[in-house]
Amino acid sequence: MAKQTKKQKMLAEKLDAEKLYGFDEALQTLRDLQTAKFDQTLEVAMNLGVDPRHADQQVRGMVSLPAGTGKTVKVAVFARGDNADKALEAGADKVGAEDLMEDMQAGNLDYDRVIATPDMMGVVGRLGKVLGPKGLMPNPKLGTVTPNVAQAVKDAKGGQVQYRVEKAGIIHSGIGKLSFSDDDLKANFNAFVDAVIKAKPSGAKGKYVQKISVSSSMGPGLKIDTGEVQGA
Repeated sequence: MAKQTKKQKMLAEKLDAEKLYGFDEALQTLRDLQTAKFDQTLEVAMNLGVDPRHADQQVRGMVSLPAGTGKTVKVAVFARGDNADKALEAGADKVGAEDLMEDMQAGNLDYDRVIATPDMMGVVGRLGKVLGPKGLMPNPKLGTVTPNVAQAVKDAKGGQVQYRVEKAGIIHSGIGKLSFSDDDLKANFNAFVDAVIKAKPSGAKGKYVQKISVSSSMGPGLKIDTGEVQGA
């Protein structure tokens, strides 16, 4: 890890683990503490008042971040014929049918998103045990099973992120790079949090958003004042 300057050491020592930050202040603090020589990702974690073991308390969906993610997204598409051509034209990294299935069964799973046309689900279904644990299984509710594969590929490449609540009731995602402008990161933060709030499941009881924190790849987690977050 890079050596901290005196200013960074002083800031780190002064951090109050219980302090609630406004987003702008939290972002500036993380920028001031930055020591890594690479472009760190700004990450958000939301602790929700849900128990994911119950079907009516699942929180899952997609959100398009206004400023993108700053990350190169690798996309595989299950499609044939005209749809395969459209997927390639839209920028898909790999397109196929049974050949792509066999390639994935052989362990080649270096993808961030897997998309399929509805007619290909008979083939994709055989990959449930391979794609499921990695969160890559195409799902019509998430828009990854669709006849419009070209748009799905463009969305994936353009900054659309998938979120899914973990066992402990936490949703975690990167929302951009620290090299982004303050306005872009704030727009991405607001879009992500708003999407999760709107996805509140019917079975959620009590306070839904219990805690929000932001961090950089190498930085501390800072608690966000949820009173400033509309709908939280």
